[in-house]
Amino acid sequence: MKKLSSAVSRRTFLGGAAAVSALGLAACGGDTTTTDDTQGGDTATGGIISAGSAYAPSDYNPTSTSSAFCLGSNWHVLEGLYGCDPHDYSTFPELATGDPEQVDDTTFTVTLREGAAFSNGNAVTAADVVESFDRTKANGTYASFLTPIDSLEATDDATITVKTAIANFSLLKERLALVRVFPAGTTDDELANTPVGSGPWMYSSITDTAVELVPNPNYNGSLPAEDSTLHYDILTDATARMTAQQQGTTLVMESVTADAIETIEGAGCKVDTVQGFGTRFIMFNTAKAPWDNVSARQAIMYALNTDQMVTNIFNGLAATASSYIPKDFPNYQEASTVYTYDPEKAQSLLSEAGVTPGDLKIRCTDNTQASAMATQAQQDLSALGFNATIDEQTSQATYAAIDGGSDDFDILIAPGDPSCWGADPDLLLNWWYGVTPWQDTRTKWSESEEFAQIRELMNTALGQSGDEQQATWKQVYDLIAENCVLYPLIHVQTVTASWADASASPTGTAIEGFEGIGTTGMYFLGAKTVTA
Repeated sequence: MKKLSSAVSRRTFLGGAAAVSALGLAACGGDTTTTDDTQGGDTATGGIISAGSAYAPSDYNPTSTSSAFCLGSNWHVLEGLYGCDPHDYSTFPELATGDPEQVDDTTFTVTLREGAAFSNGNAVTAADVVESFDRTKANGTYASFLTPIDSLEATDDATITVKTAIANFSLLKERLALVRVFPAGTTDDELANTPVGSGPWMYSSITDTAVELVPNPNYNGSLPAEDSTLHYDILTDATARMTAQQQGTTLVMESVTADAIETIEGAGCKVDTVQGFGTRFIMFNTAKAPWDNVSARQAIMYALNTDQMVTNIFNGLAATASSYIPKDFPNYQEASTVYTYDPEKAQSLLSEAGVTPGDLKIRCTDNTQASAMATQAQQDLSALGFNATIDEQTSQATYAAIDGGSDDFDILIAPGDPSCWGADPDLLLNWWYGVTPWQDTRTKWSESEEFAQIRELMNTALGQSGDEQQATWKQVYDLIAENCVLYPLIHVQTVTASWADASASPTGTAIEGFEGIGTTGMYFLGAKTVTA
């Protein structure tokens, strides 16, 4: 029996979403192999992989979804031409037989896996891939990510011609991995409710409280399902997830809270703590003085005690930002401006900007951590002389108010994590610094010379590779940090628990080949249940 294995036994890297209307994983070279034996003398069971999800399902439509749960479950059901392993963000062929073959600077061809078929029995054709791409690119959630690809065309039933807008586009596989392939002609309602794919699993039952997948009998790829069922219990309450994991009702528990780590580890579970991209960020309303002044924005950044936030709010399970992306990411480079808690410097910058502290409105979403960060920010800014107030609402209400154009907020503190789609710098940058509502209607900074410079550098990097590309991205990191219009305050860590030792599990069953990831969702490709 085959399973996915990795040279890294306990991954410490990963970057960790909401659709553009609400708005709120790159080192693509993982060293993966297949092995035919089970580990530790355990025996494969062909049983049930059971998991406790911290997130509720909503829209499964692969062309538009930003649902934390649905994105993760879709990994197992719908293939792309390429997949992206969220442990290290390496790409690997799914429906493709190998890497894209380059014809010229902007033309590539990709050949489909022979015999690939959807779970409904229909063969996967190039026409299915083309329609899936076209419909995904047309959706606002993915549009900015897929802009570097002009078109896909079906050369014949098994060959796709890819035209790029960027010469020698170096991130082609990463971008193609965003497109999940479904049968041409599938309606949006069908995709939203129960999508059909060519992956190793297929949806069997979907409710608000539980989701079950069973093996796709037509799957002929390299990562077949080795169990009879993949079962998710929707357990958004942390106590309920903890109870299910302790009792062995679930083999895997997503999003272990800091106060539960010692208990669950002591019970015999393996605990994976992975640094991700997932941020709690700050955003300035640059249409409102004095936040059109970079010195005033920098003053606020130096006034916030982010180390204290990490300790008091995240119990150490986060890292303060020293660049746009976290240190553990392979494309990380420290920004030229790193914000540390420095009230004296903050006061000096306010004076430099000619700002006399007065009323200041902090908007925040109802995310528990963002709310707590807003409270500390209120205290930190009050110490500078600001009369800071907090307006906390749901994400939907918060962004509806800001997008309406009449909101008089000063700063926003909120969560965000585009790394559920990938982790190359361009993708992560495009979420907030692409041609999207973020800079246009939210920060209102899109007409600035600095934003134009950032966009030009980002476009230049797309046609580069290696050290040259890294140097260009470094310029982007520096500009974004210096201007701090929308910038991470912290990058969070994700904690996942699993019964990896069958002899310690209450049920005598464990999961092999599973590792936690640094973003939302759980990744079971290559994993299987075993007994002692």
